[in-house]
Amino acid sequence: MAIINKEKNETLLQRAMRALHERTFFAAYPENPTPDVYGETAEQEGRMAFEAALQKPFTELWQPDPADWVGQEESPYEQQSLGITYPYFEVQTLIERGEKAFHTWRKVAPAERAALLVEALEYIKKRFFQIAYATMHTTGQSFLMSFQASGPHAADRALEAIAAGLEEQTRFPSQTEWEKPMGKYSIKLQKSWVAVPKGISVVIGCSTFPTWNTVPGMFASLVTGNPVIIKPHPKAVLPIAIIVAEVQKVLQEQNLDPTICQLAVDARECLITKELAEHPKVKLIDYTGSTAFGNYLEKLPGKTVFTEKAGVNSVILDSVTDLDKVVQNLAFSISLYSGQMCTAPQNFFIPEAGIVANGEVISYEVITQKLSEAIANLVNNPKAGPQILGAIQNTATGQRVKDAAEGHGKVLLSTCDIVNPNFTNARMCSPVLYEVTAAHKEIYNQELFGPIALIIKTKNTAESIALARELAETQGAISCAAYSTDAEIKEQIKDEMSLAGTPVSFNLTGNIYVNQNAGFSDFHVTGGNPAGNASFTNPEFVIKRFTWVGFREPAPMS
Repeated sequence: MAIINKEKNETLLQRAMRALHERTFFAAYPENPTPDVYGETAEQEGRMAFEAALQKPFTELWQPDPADWVGQEESPYEQQSLGITYPYFEVQTLIERGEKAFHTWRKVAPAERAALLVEALEYIKKRFFQIAYATMHTTGQSFLMSFQASGPHAADRALEAIAAGLEEQTRFPSQTEWEKPMGKYSIKLQKSWVAVPKGISVVIGCSTFPTWNTVPGMFASLVTGNPVIIKPHPKAVLPIAIIVAEVQKVLQEQNLDPTICQLAVDARECLITKELAEHPKVKLIDYTGSTAFGNYLEKLPGKTVFTEKAGVNSVILDSVTDLDKVVQNLAFSISLYSGQMCTAPQNFFIPEAGIVANGEVISYEVITQKLSEAIANLVNNPKAGPQILGAIQNTATGQRVKDAAEGHGKVLLSTCDIVNPNFTNARMCSPVLYEVTAAHKEIYNQELFGPIALIIKTKNTAESIALARELAETQGAISCAAYSTDAEIKEQIKDEMSLAGTPVSFNLTGNIYVNQNAGFSDFHVTGGNPAGNASFTNPEFVIKRFTWVGFREPAPMS
């Protein structure tokens, strides 16, 4: 049995729990892939490990006797199959193993579960570079984004879920002696409580962020005693398969059932997500993806469901200090990973009379021209452009960009051919920018996933705010950017958007963008509008995964 450094892990957990309360900067896993942090050979070894996995079965899982071996992944950079196959299991096999594992895992004390899961993160840390290349060649993210999002940032979000789960399970005493005075005598009871996990958890991953969006629910369920079945998107399996393998390795080394955490993949002719979700033994579901499927999951009876769905994110422009810095920041936000982020801005509300920039009125036409030029200059930069854009994960997204000119208003900026010198066959397209009026709600009241942005001409800032709030309330929103130097207008935006359950980033310039969320500080999705019913990581994200059950009996006579 491998020895877990419980003291080290408990120290990290205490720091993480403190960070949950303080909400200041805390990162347990450094985000820069530098040799002084991860070792001189870590990047090369990770790339070689990724390359060695290609065109082979993935044999690292402790899940015996698969019914088949399947795989569908292809690289958006090479547009060629990765050739990796994974063990396929019938749903009933996964459920039976999960049910058996449940009765082992639920009896492990919460503190021990948490320490074991932190140890798993330490194992995963050693494979950040391999996970980065796996993410890059399944999602189309750039290497740096792949490393940060699927490695350190995902691990921080996992640690956040572990810390929150442990705190909520230890919030109350495990036992106490209860005494009620009754005059000449008193009643004494011995009381105890136990946090009882709900049962099998299914975590349904997405194609663009296969670990960052998966590990919060995965680790929140595990730390609260629920066995987990990870169901990744069939086009983005390898990044999360590596993580599952490392969790299973730690479980096996501690003489625990490795199928406490299982990987479940689709076969081409057999999509198993709905069958898994509808199975009566499945009690918890985490999901990231389309609104239609998320709505279906939320309506399943007898399930506790946590969703992140589509949102229509707004930018409200009222007044600024430096317009050039603002449009550069927004151009980067639109272009980053070709807009394939749930936090990417889409709808830009600009008053028809223009805005004030450092005391000077800037016309609507100048603002739109500056934004268009900023995007074009960024994506056509031969060094920066390909790295910022990455590649298009899904061919349907690329086609949507090409088709966007049909019925999306006046073209301000059309897509252009971008070439990545390192991957000449990469599936790429640059952002498109269209102009509509506030009356064209049928165009802008939906998520246009990918590098598509709309400028919406409004009567004034008041109408911009009203429309942004309406969209968030009816269609959902995960982010909102607002630019105003007027304190009263900022307060109005705060109030209106808070009622729509939408966080607002004010006056961002420089190297911080509306797309970004920080673990231990920013709540990702609020659960307060149709973009999702959950938020990681707030207390509700973990306490709904278990129930408190109490026991009492007369205390022994003294």
